[in-house]
Amino acid sequence: MFAKKLLGTSALVTATALVGAAATQDVNGRWYKKLYKPDFQPPAKTFPLVWPVLYASIALTSAAVLVPRARERAAQKRRESLGVKYAGPQADAASDPAHGYRRALLLNLALNASWSWTFFRQHDLDLALGTATGLAVSSTDLARRAGRVHRGLGWALAPYAAWCWFATALTSRIRTLNN
Repeated sequence: MFAKKLLGTSALVTATALVGAAATQDVNGRWYKKLYKPDFQPPAKTFPLVWPVLYASIALTSAAVLVPRARERAAQKRRESLGVKYAGPQADAASDPAHGYRRALLLNLALNASWSWTFFRQHDLDLALGTATGLAVSSTDLARRAGRVHRGLGWALAPYAAWCWFATALTSRIRTLNN
C-alpha cells in the first residue's frame, strides 16, 4: 500500500518539479540578471541542491500520511464486498486527521509550480509575492496536517515550510528593491 501511495505522490511531485523547471529556464535571462537582489540571496547552485531534497520529503511524507486512510477504505470495501456489516466505530471525515490532506497537497503543488511561472516567465513581482505567500501558508498547513497524523510527519515537512517562508522573504525583498 505504501509503495503505491509513494508512486502516486512521487508522480505528482515530479510533475510539479518539471513544470517549475520549465519556467526557470529564464534564470540566466537578461531580465533576471538585471534584477537587484538582496544580500541574503543564496548562490544559484543552492537551489538545485535544496529542491530535490524538499520534493523527496514531500513525496515520502505525503505517502505516509495518505496510507492509513487508504487502508481503512480498502478494508471497508472488502467488508462490503463480503456482505459484512461493520459495527465498529465509523471514521467520519472530520475526525480523520488525514482528511483534506490530498486536496491541500494538490493546492500546494499547484502554488509551488505557479511561483516559477509568475516570477520567471511573467516577470510579475507582485503576483510572484502573492503566490510565494500562498505557498508558504499552504506548506505550513501541509506540515500541520501531516503532524496531526503523526508528529514526526509534521516535522518532516517543516524544512519545506521554512524554505517556502524564506522564498517569500526573498521574493518580497527582490520586489522592494526593483520597484
